[in-house]
Amino acid sequence: MALSGIVIYIVHKIRISSLKEYKDKYDYISQKEIKNYKLIFLCLGLAVAMVINLYGKGELTQMGIWFLVRLFISIAGGTLVGYVAFLILDYYYPTVVAKELNKWRYMPRVNPKTGNTMRLLSEEEEDVHLEEGMKAEEDIFSVDYDVWVDEQSGDVKVEKYAGNLEALQCNSCGFHTMKVVREEVAREPVNGEPGELIKHYQCSYCKSIRATSFRISTKDAGDYKGASLEKAMNKDNIGLIKIEIRSNSGSKKFFEFQNVDQAQKFLEEYGNKA
Repeated sequence: MALSGIVIYIVHKIRISSLKEYKDKYDYISQKEIKNYKLIFLCLGLAVAMVINLYGKGELTQMGIWFLVRLFISIAGGTLVGYVAFLILDYYYPTVVAKELNKWRYMPRVNPKTGNTMRLLSEEEEDVHLEEGMKAEEDIFSVDYDVWVDEQSGDVKVEKYAGNLEALQCNSCGFHTMKVVREEVAREPVNGEPGELIKHYQCSYCKSIRATSFRISTKDAGDYKGASLEKAMNKDNIGLIKIEIRSNSGSKKFFEFQNVDQAQKFLEEYGNKA
């Protein structure tokens, strides 16, 4: 089992190094790294349990209390290794992955046709190269686009990344611009019986609408209040804005923005969604 974990780790690293495009590395790491590492530590946890279970081998000739004690300690030891590893991968390691993803995302691109180094356009410059639907996706933070330009040849490369807020794909136009505009409680939850919540969606691009019914058992109280960033900091000489949002369950999410306007707009969208 330990060897299996090592093999999975080596295969994972070889897979990353075999990908030539930085965007492909980004996608693979974001989708597979934490899952693969959990599988590795699962193998290591099983290996620890098996090693502990070898204690007293050859001395225990019959199934008795010591056999059950050894079995219990084996399971406990393996579970402890796996549980601690899963906690680290769920709560600490995403920050490490985010730094690695940023490295590959902003690594200077090279035009394969000319060999020239391409330049990443700013949010203001890239709009001319995006379709209206793409701009709508960026406006609600469901998708983020990076535009790289070879200034000598004029070649343009557009890369698509997941945004900071989730939005559904519109069945009419196909863009990820369908978001909740209104919610209503059709039936209140009473005496433990689930109620019914109806969410009304509208596409911010083609304006298509739809409604979906959800079952609810409790009502969530409390409104999100976003603080104004413009009053808290000066817009000048800002290279990066990082926002940390903590939920009542203790989970944390981090979001990064290039300027105050983007961060302020994100907080408004997040508040409307919350």
